[in-house]
Amino acid sequence: MLGMRILTAAIGIPIAIVVINYGFWLFAITVILLALVAWHEFFKMMQAKDIKIQYSVGLVGILLTLSCAWLGNAQELLMVLMLILLVGLSQAIISHDKFGVTETAFTIFGTIYISLPFSHLILLRFTDQADYIFTVFGGLPAGAAYLWLAFVGTWASDTLAYFAGSIFGRHKLCPAISPGKTYEGALGGLIGSIAGVALMGWQLLGLPLGHMAILGLLIGVFAPLGDLAESVLKRFTGVKDSGNILPGHGGILDRFDAVMFSVPVVYYYIKAFFVV
Repeated sequence: MLGMRILTAAIGIPIAIVVINYGFWLFAITVILLALVAWHEFFKMMQAKDIKIQYSVGLVGILLTLSCAWLGNAQELLMVLMLILLVGLSQAIISHDKFGVTETAFTIFGTIYISLPFSHLILLRFTDQADYIFTVFGGLPAGAAYLWLAFVGTWASDTLAYFAGSIFGRHKLCPAISPGKTYEGALGGLIGSIAGVALMGWQLLGLPLGHMAILGLLIGVFAPLGDLAESVLKRFTGVKDSGNILPGHGGILDRFDAVMFSVPVVYYYIKAFFVV
């Protein structure tokens, strides 16, 4: 299992570097495809609980929401979210024998749970498209640099949490949701995120150390919450993994659960303090 995880990472990281740094249509289409796969995983998870959600409503809703993010249309984004609500409820009226309140509620929840976080991947990458940050490796589009901060902080949090929990873990954080997580691991993850973002942002990107430390702290708090949010869903539906598309890692939701919470945090922090 460990060998398969390493192999998947060895293949995936170079692809991620190309897709993120290149940006443009390649990045947007990749994120849209990942979100659609995540929706299919959510659909299958709900099936395991015998909840028949409205597959086409979520599929179209996610596609439209991420397209709005790609085109930068905030007004249209509100329209799409309203459309998801109206169509979902209308479906419950028209096909009330198949889709009741529970199915409609989970359809709307799942669509928003996937579409909004993945939309922020696009929004963050396309922030300050005309600006470049000059690093020790050369010029990097500002949006790509900000996105790497989110990824590095999330990965550092996850990695340090694992090692700190394995070595020092004694006190369970939330055993009813994720039995393996401990307070010691959470503290290790928080330190890892702060250190990872501060070092990358300050040393490699030349961004203010104070802001990078705060951003690392925020990622260290919200990334584990994203992980736990998906754990709640898996506990509710009784599945071990959301999918098996990534050997050794599970599904897209398993791999992106923490990123789905950390990226929006980075986006709004960058908007508040770095982008006028």
